[in-house]
Amino acid sequence: MNKDNKDWKESFKQKFNIEPGVHLGDKGPRNSKKFTFSFWYFFIILLVFLAMNAFMVSRQTNVTSVDYTQFKSLIEDGTIKRVAIQDQQYIGYPFTRAQAASDLQNYSSNGSSSVSTGTYLQSYSTYKVDDASFIPLLDEKGVEYYATAPEKPSILSSILSYVLPFVFIILFWRFLFSKMGGQGGQGVLSFNQNKAKIVAEGDTGVRFADVAGADESKYELEEVVDFLKRPEKYTEIGGKIPKGVLLVGPPGTGKTLLAKAVAGEAGVPFFKMSGADFVEMFVGVGAARVRDLFRQARENSPCIIFIDEIDAIGRSRTSAGIGGNDEREQTLNQLLVEMDGFDSRTGVIIIAATNRPEILDPALLRPGRFDRQVLIDKPDLEGRLAILKIHTKQIKLEDNVDLRKIAQGAAGLAGADLANIANEAALMAVRQQRKVVKQEDFEEAIEKSVAGLERKSRLLNEKERERVAYHETGHALTAFMTKGSEPVSKISIVPRGMGALGYTLQYPTEDRFLLSQSELLGNIDTLLGGRAAEEVIYQEISTGAGNDISRASDLVRRMITEFGMSERYRNITLPTTQSGIAGVSGAREYSEKAQEYIDAETARIVGERYELVKSNLEKNKKALETITKELLEKEVLGGTEFEALAKSEVIDYSADV
Repeated sequence: MNKDNKDWKESFKQKFNIEPGVHLGDKGPRNSKKFTFSFWYFFIILLVFLAMNAFMVSRQTNVTSVDYTQFKSLIEDGTIKRVAIQDQQYIGYPFTRAQAASDLQNYSSNGSSSVSTGTYLQSYSTYKVDDASFIPLLDEKGVEYYATAPEKPSILSSILSYVLPFVFIILFWRFLFSKMGGQGGQGVLSFNQNKAKIVAEGDTGVRFADVAGADESKYELEEVVDFLKRPEKYTEIGGKIPKGVLLVGPPGTGKTLLAKAVAGEAGVPFFKMSGADFVEMFVGVGAARVRDLFRQARENSPCIIFIDEIDAIGRSRTSAGIGGNDEREQTLNQLLVEMDGFDSRTGVIIIAATNRPEILDPALLRPGRFDRQVLIDKPDLEGRLAILKIHTKQIKLEDNVDLRKIAQGAAGLAGADLANIANEAALMAVRQQRKVVKQEDFEEAIEKSVAGLERKSRLLNEKERERVAYHETGHALTAFMTKGSEPVSKISIVPRGMGALGYTLQYPTEDRFLLSQSELLGNIDTLLGGRAAEEVIYQEISTGAGNDISRASDLVRRMITEFGMSERYRNITLPTTQSGIAGVSGAREYSEKAQEYIDAETARIVGERYELVKSNLEKNKKALETITKELLEKEVLGGTEFEALAKSEVIDYSADV
């Protein structure tokens, strides 16, 4: 570690009284012991109080409740010798006051008592009755009697009766509102605090070496790391590092991973938040959290603030939709002010990530805020190969596993997809009780990722199974007869996913970034091949081609409106406006007459391509039947096997209209 990092580490230790590399919470290290209240403690204390109260009451006297008539009988036969007259009841004792005093004196002198302890504790009670003969009866039998004031409740009884319910209500209120609080133990009254977590040096656990397939993006971010490590190199010459870096790319391409790698390489505190963490039900909370986040960042500079999914608060204010969202706009305004309010020389770098840059507010993207935009696209062949090498480091592979071939078959997949494929391949090997992962495991994992889980339990009747086989063979044969089409790697009539009864896989031999008009038409032909094969064999069509014709129609429509590949609107784009409301398409920016032309031209092109495909399959009906028969027997045909059958059976076809 260089001198700058050592100095930072020492200042971090003095400031927080903790070694870097340990998570910091609100009140110290995460691993420190902290008492947390539980309602079990309250219930245990309550039960102890109740048990003590019952024990003390039971020790005071052993009172037998009797009716008034029996009480008078006990007086008449001499059992009761003393009566206490209370406000609501009579209590009779089987001894006189003199007997009790004498017995207590004997017990004090020699430890013996003439009256048993049980006799002392035994007494009788009855409700007070308005009976004029009761007092004369006591006088006649020589029973001592006296009046007593009502008994006052004990302190313990008062606590249980009055204080304890209020304590219970207060504790329940505290428990309820602590559950309503935010993450990190924040209560309902601390909603204005941010939810960022300080992660000290090394806690991200990610370095640039752990990120593959984004070499250009890593190069762009190396300047940020260098500035955080050696800021004097830039300040001496008068240069300024960008205040903010916006990571843009499709989901799963590694934007968050790259931000963690920057923090890991720089060795500085890392504040990580999601855009949704700023906005909650209370108005003004988002703006307060933004202020609190930047305050903490200044106190802990140099550091990195990472805001994931910034489009949650950074959406353009001109496309907020009906009514807008005042709370989100206040949060965005506060973020813009804070980004203007601090100097990049303080060492606070903001990194944000989004996969929807087109909806962000222009004020957020201007120079001085997010000065630099770094594109993290889906990896190319070499990038996919490098990513697979990283994710298979800990996996035991068979010697003949060809990662390059796997990377070729995973064209168009992102880094997260490749990580999932490597893990799925390892799980398949374990499922089959093998110690190493084979090439077939990776191929099956790719199919599972692209087409869905294999569902052999879904049994089709013979007629449907045969129709599915002709359908998939129609796709494959059309792809074989289409010039420039990607080679077929597999045909299967084993159901997969939610609704796929069969599938045809085409793996590209190389990465393609541009497609010509003839290649687009070839893709449309391949999509229409399944339905055309059904009509050639059965002279009718089914619902099995629903997804195919939807994709073909959409592709033709894009050729007309986006790519300028129509006769009337050649080299002209027919755009639609963006809608700020999720799930609602924008209005078109062209006339109704243009829409009529688009619909008619789409129908014409799809119809012509369908007739061409159908004609080619009719000419090669024997090849269609031969390959389908083989597919019905084996259920799955590999690319090499299919190509050999097609070359021997296909006799004639037209490549264009």
